[in-house]
Order: sequence, then C-alpha cells, then structure tokens
Amino acid sequence: MNRPVLMVTLANEYLFSRRSLGFDLKVAGRQLIDFAHFADKAGHQGTLTKDIVVSWAQSAPNKAAITWGRRLEIVRPFAKYLQQFDLATEIPESNLFGRSHRRLTPHIYTFQEINDLLIAAAALSPTDVLRPVRYVTLFGLLATTGLRISEALQLRRVDVNLEHGLLTIRETKFRKSRLVPLHSSVTQSLQNYAMLRDRQWPVALSDQFFLSSRGSCLGLSTAEYVFACLRTSLGWISRGDYPSPRIHDLRHSFICNRVLLWYQQGVNVDNSMIMLSTYVGHAKVTDTYWYLTGIPELMEIAAQRFERFAEGVHHG
Repeated sequence: MNRPVLMVTLANEYLFSRRSLGFDLKVAGRQLIDFAHFADKAGHQGTLTKDIVVSWAQSAPNKAAITWGRRLEIVRPFAKYLQQFDLATEIPESNLFGRSHRRLTPHIYTFQEINDLLIAAAALSPTDVLRPVRYVTLFGLLATTGLRISEALQLRRVDVNLEHGLLTIRETKFRKSRLVPLHSSVTQSLQNYAMLRDRQWPVALSDQFFLSSRGSCLGLSTAEYVFACLRTSLGWISRGDYPSPRIHDLRHSFICNRVLLWYQQGVNVDNSMIMLSTYVGHAKVTDTYWYLTGIPELMEIAAQRFERFAEGVHHG
C-alpha cells in the first residue's frame, strides 16, 4: 500500500522547481514550508483544499484580514502548480479576505534628522576605534544613495571602486546587478572608513567592505540594533504608519528628496524617474513611484501645478 505524499515533500518539490528557474523565494519559501508542516500536522492527506489553506491563513498570530490575505498569496502559486498534476486541487480566491496589500506610510526623514543621526553615530563609544566611523559611513551611504541595507552590508571590497567613485551591486533583489556612481563627498567618506578599517584589521576575517568589531562580516541585526539605539537617543517619533522610523525609510527619503530636488530644478521628472529606477535597482519604474510619499513640499508643488492647469482650462 502506497503511503500518502506529505505536503512538505510537495512544497519542497515546488520550491526546487521555481528556484531552478531563478526565483529566490526566501521568505515566501519559509512561509510555504510552514503551511506544509501545518497541513501535515493537521493530518491533511490527498488533494490540496481551500479549507486547509484558509485554516492555515487564519492561524496567524495577527488576526487581521490583510494578514490572512497575504498568507493566501503564498499558497496560491503552489496550488496552481499542484493543479497541473491533480485537477481537483482547489485554488483559494485572491480576494477571499478582501485586500491583501496596503501601502504603509514610511517616515520621510528631514535633512536635519539625517544630520542628527550622523552626529549621534559619530559619538558612539568607544570613540577612539572603528565603531563610530563604521556607522557614520554606513548610514551616510544609505541616506545618499538609497541603497537597501542588505546591499550595503553585502558589499565586498572589490565592489567598492574608490578611485572612480563607483559601487557594484551584485545580484541582489530580482537577481540584477547594477553600478551606482557616488558623489565625491561619499567617496571620501568611504575612503576614510577603509583606511581606518585596514589599519585596525590588516588581516580581516571577511572580504566584506563593512566589518564588525571582530573583523568579520557586519550583520543586519547588529546594524539594526545600533540604529534603534540611536533612534531612541534622538527621541524620534514616527510620522508614518510604522511604530518607529526604520533604516529602510532612508531609501524612501532618498527617492522623495531626489524627486523634490528635480521639481525645484525644473527637471523633466517623468523622464528622470526611469534613471532613478535603474539607480536604486527597481525592476519597474512603477516600483519607484510606489516609494513616493506625499510630503508637504511635494504636495505644495502638486497644488501649484494643478492650479496652473486649472487656470489654463478656465482661460481656454
């Protein structure tokens, strides 16, 4: 008698198939395996049904319908894959719990806040070694380039061309690589950090550009902890929908401030957005527009442009 195939086995086969086509599926993969374990533990056997998917979706600690909807999105591609082999497979409707996405407003940093962040980072203890310079350089790089924190931490020494002021971002999100030119002041900051780093760690344990206090690769959790300490010391209160300002909000702020500067300079923003999208590593220009937030300065420009448009229509 054949033993029933476990859902975990099917999920792993699906993930192997998708990843062989170039899809990363790190977070989604972990969540799908979580679903598969849930189904197996519940004793589910045979054809995938909507009921077992809904049960898993609603088992999330967060009881919000939007969370359930996002969980459905994790399983739906898997269900479509299984339906190729079992036509009885049930695919849950995407809108079963209503909308599964909403844009949470980020905290858009003012230039003063970014300056205060770098001043606070420069005062980190101990002040006579690499730690303060490391975080001034890291947070300054994020604020002036809009890099993802993961991209900055994954930079290797060979990726940082200080002679030409150029970064090579290798196969990060969407498995795309790109070149990121730097302002001369940013290049100088990276040079100062690299000089101090090499003086303290002439033989490092990693070829990463940003090193930890032990000479190894600087981890995300460590960088986020330091940022949280600085944020607390500065007494920041979130102006967005997240509980506190985040490192990732530096990326949102970079894009908003760049677009604002273009409007102030009279640049054709629609054409320039394509370049900005490439610079920050987005697959589609619509992803870059997603980052725009209605800060007062941008809303004022929008109001002025609409007023001129309305006057033209009226006089026409």
